[in-house]
Amino acid sequence: MRAVNGSGGRCDTFCRTSQWSLFVKRGARLVVSASAVIVVGAIAIAFSGGSPLTLLGMLLNSVRSAGNASGTLTVEANSGFTGSAAQRAPAAQRAPGDTAGAADGGSWGSYNRTLTSERYSPLDAINVRTVRGLKVLCSYDTRLRESFETGPLVVEGALIGTTALDIFSIDRENWRTHEDYKVRTLGLNRGASYLDGRLFRGTMDGRVLAYDFKTGARLWAASLADPRNGEIVDAAPIAWNRRVYVGVATGFKGMKGRMYALSAATGGILWETYLVPRSADDPSRGPAGAMPQSAAATWKNAPDVPISGGGTWTSYTLDPATGRLYVPAANPSPDFVSRLREGENLYTDSVVILDAATGGYLDHFQIAPRDWHDWDVSNAPAIITTREGRRLLSFAPKDGHLYGVDLASNTQVYRSAVTRVENVDAPLSTDRDTHFCPGAVGGGEWNGVAYDPQTNLIFTGETEWCTTVRLQSDREIKAVSNGSVWMGNVKIDPLDIVGEQDPHAGWAGWLYATDADSGAWKWRARTNYPIVGGVTATAGGLVFFGDMGGDFYAVDAVSGRRVWSTKLDGAIGGGIITYLAGGSQKVAVAAGLTSILWPTEQATAKIVILGLDRTGH
Repeated sequence: MRAVNGSGGRCDTFCRTSQWSLFVKRGARLVVSASAVIVVGAIAIAFSGGSPLTLLGMLLNSVRSAGNASGTLTVEANSGFTGSAAQRAPAAQRAPGDTAGAADGGSWGSYNRTLTSERYSPLDAINVRTVRGLKVLCSYDTRLRESFETGPLVVEGALIGTTALDIFSIDRENWRTHEDYKVRTLGLNRGASYLDGRLFRGTMDGRVLAYDFKTGARLWAASLADPRNGEIVDAAPIAWNRRVYVGVATGFKGMKGRMYALSAATGGILWETYLVPRSADDPSRGPAGAMPQSAAATWKNAPDVPISGGGTWTSYTLDPATGRLYVPAANPSPDFVSRLREGENLYTDSVVILDAATGGYLDHFQIAPRDWHDWDVSNAPAIITTREGRRLLSFAPKDGHLYGVDLASNTQVYRSAVTRVENVDAPLSTDRDTHFCPGAVGGGEWNGVAYDPQTNLIFTGETEWCTTVRLQSDREIKAVSNGSVWMGNVKIDPLDIVGEQDPHAGWAGWLYATDADSGAWKWRARTNYPIVGGVTATAGGLVFFGDMGGDFYAVDAVSGRRVWSTKLDGAIGGGIITYLAGGSQKVAVAAGLTSILWPTEQATAKIVILGLDRTGH
């Protein structure tokens, strides 16, 4: 561990410290020859601490993204829409479901702002009228090239962000703490959590680390996973009631997803819950949360096909009123080969509901029994109270649908398509290619829905990108060693880790506005780049979102009409938040994602800060 402390400087002084850099708009693009790319890559590998896959992605993306088009946004209204979200509610009814209250309405204290994950801000200084004055004020450049997916926090005036190896605080204390360990896979981290003067984050070597909020000094470390087997903790934890909640991400052969509660003070493991059936020889790191023994019967694997999967990759939702913890659980493995794991494969591809105090099973909702498309429940669900008074669990996983589940009865109210869905019932085969949408990197990725109580609309950012798969033989699949990637697909091209994706020139993104009570869409906007970053709704009548082309948009929540946009430097794959700083509303965007899975323009990872000009319009 190494701490790097910065000097003073605040965003409202236009970022005067050396850690901040004035944001420079794009000029002419330099066309880099293949030989130059190789030279740059060799230098990067020699001097960068990033993972080999990230560095390879940087090289490939320099070539693959050279002809990427300018961003486009097309909005379509649903002429037959008759839902309760036909118009904006009066100002007095703006935020009936906001759980944070006025005291912290200007902060962003958790990955999705509230523990209940609505991603709605009560701030309204930046609104449909004033947003035309929004401009980039400055950026914090990490000077790193990695899969930058952090969900920033703003707590007590400090903006907190993470990279694969660093955690940093800017705008107040200005510190940055670096951890030294080897990143074996894609270098990424999805963010930190805060509670009682401490920050918490996961690591790519299977630990959770705690830091002093004001200094960045490390306070404790807890080991949850075995990095030798490819297990990681990349998710953004949540923290509540003196506890930190986080899980293990895993999808490799023999690896099983698990969820943990840790003591915020010491890092001690309070409980450990396996999200798929646990066997007698599986390791135990803490008191076991009670899970139904009947789940084992839903896996009909042969002895040489170990139960695998059910990892948890992103963040979580918790209802403080009930003490229920909502955990998104990923797909079973081998990902594409359902014939080797007959049955429902509980509790993969599910929102698993646990008792936050004990880790014991309470309920679940599964979206894809015996999944063969790699369709994780990939993001934290939102708990919302709709205009009609229904308490609803809302989430949009990788299968391309928005789900509304009535929490009173745990019954599905609706399942609405929010991106392109095609050929999803076709079985995969060893003797032919099968094309399906959403693909293995399509649908709803690691950022979840946003809910606007003013309009009763749920907003979903989605990826339209399809996949083609041909299966390996059973012999080849079973020969994969434990702790290795276990997809089950034929890989002619080394890039086909999760199947062969369609040419990225034809990919797209969707932002759907869906009535929370009926599940009918009111309007939808299509971009020519995937939308995987955070989507944020505000009391100013705006929805903020960005795409993998670096295009950052503000649209009218009622109509979807674009009211403002700009082009940022690098793909937007992390959080988008809004908060108060220096007496005025700001917007922060995590931009600059570089990954072998996403052919985006090359850029360093950075936090971009935007605000209104000095006249406020």
